[in-house]
Amino acid sequence: MQVCNGAGPCHISCNPRLKLQSSSVSRSSVICKRRRAATRFKVVDRSYPQSDIYWFPRASGINFDSDRYLGSFKCSCQRAESSNRLASDDGSQNEKLYVNKAKEYGTGNGDIFNVLDSEVSRESSSGKEGCSPNGNVAKHGAKRETKQKDGSKSVEDEAWELLKESVVYYCGSPVGTIAAQDLTSSSVQNYDQVFIRDFIPSGIAFLLKGEYEIVRNFILHTLQLQSWEKTMDCHSPGQGLMPASFKVRTVPLDGDDSATEEVLDPDFGEAAIGRVAPVDSGLWWIILLRAYGKCSGDLSVQERVDVQTGIKMILRLCLADGFDMFPTLLVTDGSCMIDRRMGIHGHPLEIQALFYSALLCAREMLAREDGSADLTRALNNRLVALSFHIREYYWIDMKKLNEIYRYKTEEYSFDAVNKFNIYPDQIPPWLVEWMPNKGGYLIGNLQPAHMDFRFFSLGNLWSVVSSLATLDQSHAILDLVEAKWLDLVADMPFKLCYPALEGKEWQIITGFDPKNTPWSYHNGGSWPTLLWQLTVACIKMNRPEIAEKAVEIAEKRISKDKWPEYYDSKKARFIGKQSRLYQTWSVAGYLVAKLLLANQSAANMLITEEDSELVNAFSCAISSSPRRKRRHKRSEKTFII
Repeated sequence: MQVCNGAGPCHISCNPRLKLQSSSVSRSSVICKRRRAATRFKVVDRSYPQSDIYWFPRASGINFDSDRYLGSFKCSCQRAESSNRLASDDGSQNEKLYVNKAKEYGTGNGDIFNVLDSEVSRESSSGKEGCSPNGNVAKHGAKRETKQKDGSKSVEDEAWELLKESVVYYCGSPVGTIAAQDLTSSSVQNYDQVFIRDFIPSGIAFLLKGEYEIVRNFILHTLQLQSWEKTMDCHSPGQGLMPASFKVRTVPLDGDDSATEEVLDPDFGEAAIGRVAPVDSGLWWIILLRAYGKCSGDLSVQERVDVQTGIKMILRLCLADGFDMFPTLLVTDGSCMIDRRMGIHGHPLEIQALFYSALLCAREMLAREDGSADLTRALNNRLVALSFHIREYYWIDMKKLNEIYRYKTEEYSFDAVNKFNIYPDQIPPWLVEWMPNKGGYLIGNLQPAHMDFRFFSLGNLWSVVSSLATLDQSHAILDLVEAKWLDLVADMPFKLCYPALEGKEWQIITGFDPKNTPWSYHNGGSWPTLLWQLTVACIKMNRPEIAEKAVEIAEKRISKDKWPEYYDSKKARFIGKQSRLYQTWSVAGYLVAKLLLANQSAANMLITEEDSELVNAFSCAISSSPRRKRRHKRSEKTFII
């Protein structure tokens, strides 16, 4: 079954949506036919001053014109609806080719082509909100210098080269970036795949440079993968689940020994370590879809029937009724960036912040039609309930901590103060000394008789970005970051969580995980990719100087350390013991932080503001008191809290 659906070149394009339950196909696949003669090999040479990429075509089967671009690199496929044409405001079509220009080194069959770093940027029809389509920083207008005064490449230049080297092509079109390019590692595992969550900073970086095609292709191809049959041990998860990652594989074409086909092979968690389901993938996909539309001005993608259907499938999966009494999303351990056992099962903050952000983004993009009325109503109810729940019960500062310290327990009533029966003895000794007088944060998890008091960075930062936290709470979170700078940033930003699990607690919660030892990896390790989330949060709160300080610290060593995945030790002094080098989202996270600090209005494509309707509904919920007794009579408009 050929299904590129307009996202790139394909043999057959089916529109508007792929029908998977076909009796003639045992497993749906996204493929692109190619003759064996057209098989190409990609070689990245790091020994040159500029990282060069060479393509070695076989004797025939490739239509290549040195005056054209790699975007015209053809297999035996036909391009469906052009994926790199965006309508301008005056109605004209301006073409943007993301792919790099090729230069001929020799003549004859088997020539070597050097793919240069230059690209053709399409002329912008108007200044799109928060972005500079010509690839320059909109605020300054002039191109950045490519060399430092001493003639060496800057950290930013090196980062761009590494990001471009990480691009993965499918049928000649860019579709994502691999997780890492660590040639020194003996075990590849799945670091050669395109991860949904890992691509988000890469996609944002390309958007900020005006290179929209790769993001569009990524959105549409992963959408096709959403509908794949996914089964583990005879059980299939709900429809709408997005894959954790995918890989482009070249396999022999059935029935034709002289041809091959490119296949997108997704992993929904059935091959992952621990077999964890990627709950956050669909949420990040919705966030990136909105960012693409805001930055490029191309709203045609989110208005497509198949894309609208994909959004609804994700929402229905997340909003499905269950046994849970809370509006938060119930997930298993390891279902997000922390994809190993770390005691975050239940209602982890990271998932709730992404969930809230995705709901706001989806509500903004959903087409207004009768068929979406019930879904929109459920979405609005969940937004109000979720925001109230997180702000009221997850927030902790010195005042709240003292309140918990004086909690009464075993309260059986509808107006109980200690609703979750939290025992005051749960307050850990480290928190009593660590909590600053000015500042606060959202705890990591909340369940009956359990509060996870650890500080989880991504959840707190994205709560600021998405407006899940109130204005005062958002400032308090950044106040805490400043007050605890030596603990959360130190020699390399940013701690994924604080503090680390140690001793018996580490043994019981992680199961003696040798990778998540204290102050390593997810267990208190420092992750440079979090720079971009920190930057967006700081820009939103008009406090960019915090992010600037963190970026300056990262620049001192991240390039010398070869762009590690994470750092170890309390102060982030060591490169992670199992850290991959040339980690793509470490590179992209730094680039996005730099670009946003230079053009702060561009952060608007990621920021969501609370609208007046939600604010009014939230105020009504507060004034009517959530501790009121049950009533039989229902009001005309109810909000579940």
